[in-house]
Amino acid sequence: MRSPHSSFLIPHPSREGDHAITQRLDGEVVVITGAGRGQGAAEAKLFAEHGARVVLTGVREDEGHAVAKDLGDQGLFLTHDVTDAAGWQQIVSAGLDSFGRIDALVNNAALWRAAPIEEDTEENLQRLLRVNLVGPFLGIQAVVPAKRATGDGGSIVNISSTAGLVGIPGHASYGATKFGLRGLTKSAALDLAQHRIRVNSVHPGAIDTPMVSGVLGVDAGQRDVPNVPLRRIGRPEEVAELVHYLVSDASAYVTGAEFAIDGGSTAQ
Repeated sequence: MRSPHSSFLIPHPSREGDHAITQRLDGEVVVITGAGRGQGAAEAKLFAEHGARVVLTGVREDEGHAVAKDLGDQGLFLTHDVTDAAGWQQIVSAGLDSFGRIDALVNNAALWRAAPIEEDTEENLQRLLRVNLVGPFLGIQAVVPAKRATGDGGSIVNISSTAGLVGIPGHASYGATKFGLRGLTKSAALDLAQHRIRVNSVHPGAIDTPMVSGVLGVDAGQRDVPNVPLRRIGRPEEVAELVHYLVSDASAYVTGAEFAIDGGSTAQ
């Protein structure tokens, strides 16, 4: 029997036409910043498993080269400070020279330095702004011309934080940068929609990365984390799965959106 709502069902669009959308990334080229460890490394490995070629960037050379080596011909690591505008142009040029195109950008690189507002410093704020907000801004500006040249649209994913969704004590500077990245995401999504370039933000909570778990004093295997409804800290691989969805054509109708991945913390 035909559903009374069947007339509202429409085929899912993709860049190749009206057929089933896949989360495979065969032939796609993705730039990931801060990819030497943690979430960035997990994203790079997952994307390569799904057929992508990955340009990894970061300031941790030994770790970055190690991840790229694991990816074989699918990986290329380049040392890069995201606050360096000229360096961004070099990243794009190297990606085009090595792989012929750039389809997606994941702005993953970030700094996290917590301090109560009365103890914080302008120097700390300026440094966090440069890495957490100016870096993604420069990255978007650098890759968009290459993405537009393909005519295939594409995806940009900005890794923000739950501190970009709600206020957190002791995180005035950090929260300001992450709320700013959320706003940048929405405005860029509107500017780039005409080119079918999608821009979304991901907001992780407590994730077992070297930057976070050491400060929190918990790890991915620890249970009974009292301030998280799911009672545990998250894993980088779980964040990578969400970012993978946003990079793939499975999210072809998603742009300007924010996605919390925090075990339910911001639902409280």
